[in-house]
Amino acid sequence: MAEPGAAEAYDATRRAFELGIAVRQMREQRGWTQSRLAEAAGMTQSALARFEAGGTIPTLALLERIAQAFNARLIVRFDEHNSAA
Repeated sequence: MAEPGAAEAYDATRRAFELGIAVRQMREQRGWTQSRLAEAAGMTQSALARFEAGGTIPTLALLERIAQAFNARLIVRFDEHNSAA
């Protein structure tokens, strides 16, 4: 993590992985296949598989399409980050 930008890259990868897990869980709770969700969201099954595995950082537009496919709302918010001093 001593390299410049390493912490930021790690955080971006972690967030992408967490988003992928959340989408996979929603999909599985509905009993949907990757193919069904991919078609409903206007993407390929392989792109969805990469996203669910944390292999890509999604755009807000993609997250909106996935939310619409689920008939759900995408909520993006900022939380205060308090570090112990």
